[in-house]
Amino acid sequence: MTGPHPASPADRPAWDLRACYRRGELSPSEVVDGVLRRIEAVEPQVRAYLYLDADAARREAAQWDRAAGAEDAPPLAGVPVALKDNLCTRGVPTTAGSRVLAGFRPPYDATVVTRLRRAGAIVLGKTNCDEFAMGSSTENSAFGPTRNPWDPDRVPGGSSGGSAAAVAAGEATLALGSDTGGSIREPGAFCGVVGLKPTYGRVSRYGLIAFASSLDQIGPFARDVRDAALLLREIAGRDPADATSAGVEVPDYPALLTGRVAGLRLGVVREFLQDGLDPGVAGAVGEAIRALERSGARRVDVSLPHAPYALPAYYIVAPAEASSNLARYAGVLYGHRTTRAADLIGMYARTRDEGFGAEVKRRIMLGTYALSAGYYDAFYLRAQRVRELIRREFAQALESVDVLVGPVAPTPAFPLGERVEDPLEMYLADVFTVPLNLAGLPGVSVPCGFAGDLPVGLQIAGRAFDEATVLNTAYALERALPAPGRRPRVVTAAERRSSPA
Repeated sequence: MTGPHPASPADRPAWDLRACYRRGELSPSEVVDGVLRRIEAVEPQVRAYLYLDADAARREAAQWDRAAGAEDAPPLAGVPVALKDNLCTRGVPTTAGSRVLAGFRPPYDATVVTRLRRAGAIVLGKTNCDEFAMGSSTENSAFGPTRNPWDPDRVPGGSSGGSAAAVAAGEATLALGSDTGGSIREPGAFCGVVGLKPTYGRVSRYGLIAFASSLDQIGPFARDVRDAALLLREIAGRDPADATSAGVEVPDYPALLTGRVAGLRLGVVREFLQDGLDPGVAGAVGEAIRALERSGARRVDVSLPHAPYALPAYYIVAPAEASSNLARYAGVLYGHRTTRAADLIGMYARTRDEGFGAEVKRRIMLGTYALSAGYYDAFYLRAQRVRELIRREFAQALESVDVLVGPVAPTPAFPLGERVEDPLEMYLADVFTVPLNLAGLPGVSVPCGFAGDLPVGLQIAGRAFDEATVLNTAYALERALPAPGRRPRVVTAAERRSSPA
């Protein structure tokens, strides 16, 4: 359902909130109260959150009421933020959408959480996700699906669907998700918000519950590109606790948003505009490309012939890493432990059988098989060789163009339940996003129009650690396209109660 909600601080972007604080027009307490009222109204329908700590958020907001308007206040002072529930938060339930982590409260914060708090952000709670980030629809959560704010009968995308839905519905100003094969960009596209996957190594993974360690990356959700740039600046940078984080200088991303793209070489990927693309998606993506051309960008058709092989390679590499990472969940130190075992091996087996969902079990078995003796060379090693071909192909393409563009997903948000029984059809939702994870490159989903009443995202990818160009191209598109004129309008609990039967 579309249409505006009544005016509320819950609908303002972070950069606007900060300006309001400086002018004394709003206080963090008023903003947090507005967001919590929105959550109370729409959360029964959207179900974006697994854990919400309203009292703690109000206390933090009160502490910022006087200081948030100061010129020297931290960049996110008084801004409400939601966290995907695979990010460790000290003393706060953290489940990664799985029953196997029932009762787990980490003794430490993830590095990104520490950096958010240092920047003054107010953490509202933890958002729903596919179990261990394995999914494209948030239907694999052990705690039930999140619904798309634009249409409650459709998925919000996955695996970070709760974070994307929270931002789209005004249940958070900003949010963090993780992206292993498209899990930020796809929900961003489906929910009509900006979703950015940074370069692998740009953001510390310390405290992120691992799915596939060579692919996982944490990134922002925001209502607009300016907010995404602001949030990335605060969470990026080298972290001694994460050996894979890169010691590359972090630019001032918001300051680099000029919106000027004259002369920019815009690489349009042929393989991403083939048969099978939903006509509404194709139309919105085509118009976005033309809008960038009208802004001065120069279109260059690019071919990535190995890109179609990324999906099968990904679904060998990622499950293989998952089978290793998830071996630690045995019921010994934390989380769920079965009460129906006669010996140690039985305890391991029953704990995992009871704690893991069907998709997680499927991927563990696929990964274990691919790594097993006699099959390692035929599957895992071959997939890694394809991965290297894809990485080289992207690097070569980005020598002749500045960014690569195409759709985020072949379709807009699909109906709840439509693909649950067909894993292969579900995996195809990731066909345009997984190549960037295999190559380790940055990519953003930016709203670019609608297919019917459902939002569509344009994917913009760039060179390693060149998020600045990716974000500026997205910012130029945001300015070049007409204002959407509509936002998700979630039917509130009060409206449902007052409607005739």
